[in-house]
Amino acid sequence: MPTSRRDFLKTSVLASSLLFVPKFLHALDQQGVPQLRNSNGKRLVVVQLGGGNDGLNMVVPFRNDLYYKARPTLGIKEQSGILTLDQDLGFNPHMTQLKGLYDQGLVGVLNSVGYPNPDRSHFRSMDIWQSGSASDQYVTTGWLGRYLDSSCSACQVPYNGLEVDDTLSLAMKGELRKGLALKNPEKFHQVTQNRFLRQVSGEKAGGSGSELDYLYKTLAETASSADYLYQTSKVYKSAITYPNTEFGKNLKTTAELINSGIESRVFYVSLTGFDTHVRQQEQQGKLLGDLSGGLGAFVEDLQKSGQLNDTLILVFSEFGRRVTQNASNGTDHGTANNVLLLGGGLRQKGILNDAPDLLNLDQGDLKYQLDFRSVYATILRDWLGADDQAILGSEFARLSGLV
Repeated sequence: MPTSRRDFLKTSVLASSLLFVPKFLHALDQQGVPQLRNSNGKRLVVVQLGGGNDGLNMVVPFRNDLYYKARPTLGIKEQSGILTLDQDLGFNPHMTQLKGLYDQGLVGVLNSVGYPNPDRSHFRSMDIWQSGSASDQYVTTGWLGRYLDSSCSACQVPYNGLEVDDTLSLAMKGELRKGLALKNPEKFHQVTQNRFLRQVSGEKAGGSGSELDYLYKTLAETASSADYLYQTSKVYKSAITYPNTEFGKNLKTTAELINSGIESRVFYVSLTGFDTHVRQQEQQGKLLGDLSGGLGAFVEDLQKSGQLNDTLILVFSEFGRRVTQNASNGTDHGTANNVLLLGGGLRQKGILNDAPDLLNLDQGDLKYQLDFRSVYATILRDWLGADDQAILGSEFARLSGLV
């Protein structure tokens, strides 16, 4: 038992940083991994590009004169190495690995994805994308968190999510259940090996329902979860060479968790730094190289282990950029943007809808063709087998035959 106020506060701080413990891990202690195999076997990996990625310089309309007219110096010239796709579009020259995956039929590109009345605030727009709300709604749960809530009504076959990061995104927070944020299983395990934490987590709750009982229960669950993740993740160590970047390391951790047999159905990884108002080509090019190299290694890892057909990767950013370049040779916050889908289970590949319409703009911004919640609804219903309408709160037209 904590013997002093100082001990109690110390314990509380440890617990508060580890509260997001998926309940399926407790079920594993009692029932074992096979219980989790009753799912359809599909998993989702979400890659968030933080900062507002410029879609027009990622998927370049290189045969459109309006693009070069709006971006006389920022526009990427065809002779600079644009990686040709279809519909007169091409990947940024730094996306060589993603082009290779595109040529293998493993990539789908959605153009001009957004929502009505877009908000150009990074924080607000990310909240909208992560919660799956309309721009005039304020929702405190995420679309994946609500999926976790809905898929575990009795926790007999519970599925949950892992975010490879220090903190948990709104997207992964439900009303009843939340995902777990961790940088890697070994570090997570090390935290729980703290002698004091171990001692406290071994105490039994008194059953009074007090906050102290909750703290003991959480600590015990955390220690159990950390042990399970650490021991299970040792089953598979990747032999694939990943980029030596934070993003590459996080994708490697994600692949090792998947290939070790951790049956979480949702994984979440971020790549930040896309808020490029100045010197955009250089900064964005490096970031897109990181994205392409990391995803190239990740897909190769899953291919070799036979997991790619059951894995769908969703790549999104909170908004795109304005069509016209600014005075600093960058772009300001815009609206609709590209979404990428990758995986062996994609039934439609390549460029999946019309290229951005640069002739028909809304006050200089791209008009959205596709509501992002239609993409979510398709993933929830057709990939994860969930009730998309209940999770999103409304019915959105799904993309027929996509997955």
